Amino acid sequence: MYEVEVKVPADLEAVRDRLGDLGATRKRAVVQADTYYDAPHRSFPETDEALRIRRESIPDDETAESRITYKGPLLDDESKSREEFETGVDDGETMDAVLTSLGFEAAATVRKERERYGLEGYTVTLDAVDDVGEYVEVETEVAAEADLESAREGAYEVIERLDLDPDDQLRTSYLGLLLES
Repeated sequence: MYEVEVKVPADLEAVRDRLGDLGATRKRAVVQADTYYDAPHRSFPETDEALRIRRESIPDDETAESRITYKGPLLDDESKSREEFETGVDDGETMDAVLTSLGFEAAATVRKERERYGLEGYTVTLDAVDDVGEYVEVETEVAAEADLESAREGAYEVIERLDLDPDDQLRTSYLGLLLES
């Protein structure tokens, strides 16, 4: 599976209003805490890979879900498209203990509040990221690498319909932005 993602800085209130004008479907709001790990056998920043445990909760709800995700290197120079593998884990704390016992080290945790919307076959996510800022991500998944370009072009069109500029795109992850700040 390939994830196609375009991320731009944005005023979330203005984008929220624009999504309403376009008839987007609001999905749900969540809080995520993503803990990223460094590998003992290679440098993920050098190989442009990522390994994380995501703990996700719904505001005002005691329950939380955890997932582990591996993200491969970026596949092009025009977006954040990459191969991705993700699966649920019953207990994020136990998964953390497994990774650290194998020599993986927690590098940093990125916390964000997210609102998700559906628009024209894409997921539009409004992110308020602690110590980093406000961003909009437009993303979709495709099964074949041959479909990356058309999916990326579609994401650019959605960005433009939100009155945002695809040329403002950032390919840096929230982790990278947090570490730069």
